[in-house]
Amino acid sequence: MKTGFIGLGAMGAPMARNLHRAGLLTAVWNRSADKAVAFGAETGVRVAASPADLARDCDVIVTCVSADGDLLATLNALAPGAAPGLTVIDCSTVAAATAREAASLLAARGAAFLDAPVSGGVEGAKNAALTIMAGGAPADFERVLPVLKAMGKAATLMGPVGHGQATKATNQIMCAGIIQAVGEAMAFAKAECLPLAAVVEALGQGAGSSWYFVNRAPFMVKGSYPAGFRVRLHDKDLKICRDMAARHSVALPVVESTLADYQRLIDAGHGDEDISTIFRLKDALFGASGA
Repeated sequence: MKTGFIGLGAMGAPMARNLHRAGLLTAVWNRSADKAVAFGAETGVRVAASPADLARDCDVIVTCVSADGDLLATLNALAPGAAPGLTVIDCSTVAAATAREAASLLAARGAAFLDAPVSGGVEGAKNAALTIMAGGAPADFERVLPVLKAMGKAATLMGPVGHGQATKATNQIMCAGIIQAVGEAMAFAKAECLPLAAVVEALGQGAGSSWYFVNRAPFMVKGSYPAGFRVRLHDKDLKICRDMAARHSVALPVVESTLADYQRLIDAGHGDEDISTIFRLKDALFGASGA
């Protein structure tokens, strides 16, 4: 199964490396050509001249880009090289409506499409331990399972195209609540003069623990927030959630409060830090109280 990859960013590059290790990766393309050239030099895989060139050389193409417009622009550039038998797996986080638009664009060329957003952060991408939630035809999903399994620990078909993105939106809403709760809890622990590293060690084994707490509360202890999942990206995702909820005439309080916090962080210059930087705001609450 000759596989191509588009989008060699913080998530995409390690995902592509895992496909290479599995013997599946044929060629890559990236909007910033220097990243593709460096990846080709590292792995020996071909660097395609364009998305259409990549499509002509592959049975499967995985895309992992930043936003809805990027995905549609990429697929429009890819479409001239698409033909029956090609399957595009999009691992970006975009709106469900965008996924359906992408599927229609490729269907006009006889190609198949799966929306397959991922969860697990940079660590999951590096360790081929991502959770993948897919939308598309069952036959298309089954055909590309070797590709999905090379990138993740679990891949689940959630329904037709768009259902993968709806599931990812559900995940991002859950993450927003966890991010808020962990930030507040750690700020409270600090205000109570608890040893924060010991708090992470003890509570990481308790009922209130989560992947996020175990892996991101240490950033709060150190006061350093290297980009694992950037504030700007989760902000983008939550705006997708907001728009999807609005179609039901609903505003979700956790989404709205997190977006408000993210805007404050972006305005203060922290938009490219990890989402755990929300601790800055929670910690400041206790300073403001005069405690």
